[in-house]
Amino acid sequence: MVQTPSYFEYYDHTYVVESTPDGGLTGRILNWQTGAFEEKPEHVIDVLFDHGPDIRSLDRERFVRRTEEERHNYLRGDGPIFALYQTIDAIWAATEEENRKITKEERALIDSIYRRTFKMWEDEFARRDAGEPPTFGYTSTLAR
Repeated sequence: MVQTPSYFEYYDHTYVVESTPDGGLTGRILNWQTGAFEEKPEHVIDVLFDHGPDIRSLDRERFVRRTEEERHNYLRGDGPIFALYQTIDAIWAATEEENRKITKEERALIDSIYRRTFKMWEDEFARRDAGEPPTFGYTSTLAR
């Protein structure tokens, strides 16, 4: 029996396996152009049973961090999520400017910010799925 949700990295995209109401399984993959998870059940068998070098299991914390690293990398916009990403950028800029490694405290702060932005994205997509208008705009750095 598969424990759900289960988290993975699938060819550099974060991927989650979830239970369906009828007792089956489905999967959702992060779309780098929208920042949303899209249903892609065709990858479930691969992630559960065919781990190769491009598929790996993640715990929830690592899943959240990887998802937010990708959103941070590929999405640009205004609003509180992007202000938090700028805080992370400033932390990394300071480590480069000072030619030093990131401290444990800075890493913990970044992880905390990513947990917060992950929840903010979840809330935003839930609002949009319910038919509410977007609360902020954003674009992808990838060509469409």
